[in-house]
Amino acid sequence: MSQALQDLKQLNNIPEFEERITEEEIKYTAPALDVMQMNVGRLCNLTCKHCHVEAGPSRTEIMDRRVMEACLAVCKEQGIRTIDITGGAPEMNPDFEWLVEEAVKICSHVIVRTNLVILGEEKYRHLPKFYAKHKIEVVCSLPYYQAKEMDRVRGNGTFEQAIEVLRKLNALGYGKEEDMVLNMVYNPAGAFFPPAQNAMEKEYKSRLWEDFGIVFNNLFTITNNPMGRFEAFLKRSGNLESYMKKLSDAFNGATLPGLMCRFQVSVGYDGKLYDCDFNQAADLPVMGGAAIFDMQGKSFEKRRICFANHCYGCTAGQGSSCGGATE
Repeated sequence: MSQALQDLKQLNNIPEFEERITEEEIKYTAPALDVMQMNVGRLCNLTCKHCHVEAGPSRTEIMDRRVMEACLAVCKEQGIRTIDITGGAPEMNPDFEWLVEEAVKICSHVIVRTNLVILGEEKYRHLPKFYAKHKIEVVCSLPYYQAKEMDRVRGNGTFEQAIEVLRKLNALGYGKEEDMVLNMVYNPAGAFFPPAQNAMEKEYKSRLWEDFGIVFNNLFTITNNPMGRFEAFLKRSGNLESYMKKLSDAFNGATLPGLMCRFQVSVGYDGKLYDCDFNQAADLPVMGGAAIFDMQGKSFEKRRICFANHCYGCTAGQGSSCGGATE
């Protein structure tokens, strides 16, 4: 167990998360996988303050093609419907474009999670057209619809760069044409919960259209998980225990059936398997510590999910997942 998970476990007045699950079925994955999420590296052009995987320009962890090939083989063998590519900035992996081209041959639904700013850099400016060519669903992180708030999280000038890229994506048909899906992700900038997803989506759509002429499909609100840089911030500010108490008190049992860990597997840069990207950040591998190579040539078997107290982040209020609210 990582130091971060030990710290959460030792907090006062926080019940063990797994004790809150009363239905045994919820402790296991669904009979089949829907999603393979591939974290292709922690290298990133940004150093965002809330990043749970602590990605940045100095990180060297990169998924190699051997791991990618194993992921693709398992997706094909098990009929996985969605390949979800994330990072870091996934675009910075040297085999990124090869992976996307191979992924679309296997799955009709391929997602790339981008910070937008990377697509404004000279080396990556061709990628919006590349995404459009392959009908990739683009999920972009936009911490806020105003420069002051976003620049505080990501650095000066990042909002303006993101807006420029969003305009390019719109010009290519993203957010406008049926098969050119552009979704956004909102994370709170501090130790508080996101607003109701529907209300926040309306606010984002209104402000981005009125101020910049930008359109998109859906907004996903994601509660900040107490991992990585966000956990470090909570410790520095003395808010770790109070934030965890807020998450625990807001536990909503109705979100449990929709937990993303029940329908997906998360693959680390080195091929190790996790129940979700947050468990990957927490260094909490799947039961038995398997790697993607162990899944090749085998039929899928339900596995018991590894839970810890950081999982309260996914069950507080309206729930939270990589696809937004779960209730």
